Amino acid sequence: AGATMVLVVVMGVSGSGKTTVGSLLAAKLGWKFYDADDYHPLENKKKMAGGIPLNDEDRIPWLCTLHDILRREDSSRQDAILACSALKKMYRRVLVNGASAIEPEQPGEKPSLKILFVHLDGPMDVIAGRLETRKDHFMPPELLKSQFDALEPPSAPENFITVSLEKPFPEIVLEIESAILLG
Repeated sequence: AGATMVLVVVMGVSGSGKTTVGSLLAAKLGWKFYDADDYHPLENKKKMAGGIPLNDEDRIPWLCTLHDILRREDSSRQDAILACSALKKMYRRVLVNGASAIEPEQPGEKPSLKILFVHLDGPMDVIAGRLETRKDHFMPPELLKSQFDALEPPSAPENFITVSLEKPFPEIVLEIESAILLG
């Protein structure tokens, strides 16, 4: 991708295919891939396994950790892809700005990260059908509705593209790749 390096966050509700799409894209481009779910603190994992939706307080430290990872890749000029639900505008702000998104402005603040958000979007029934076939996942289907309720799809001035999750994975990857190449 020449001199400009790219940070991509593949976002969407659970079961939208973020991890699959993110890892396929990273493999194809030779970029680093992170799955946000791997960085949840144990308390969050326990809550989710118990079918308790996480609240903002649970998510903010997790999102700050993810921001720090992206910030580190950015400063070492490493392209990276993160799969993360990032359902709310505020969560995406934390990914872009870190803790300063929620705290008052700090002196000597670092500039915002330039992140392309890729929203894998599609109907709830399609995703519910996919979740039913996934035995390994800690997302009970009843939590899916709470995810759709929480979802604030990205909108201008956010830097994003929306891709239909009903397309075959190779097509989705291609669509994101061309969006990255077009900058």
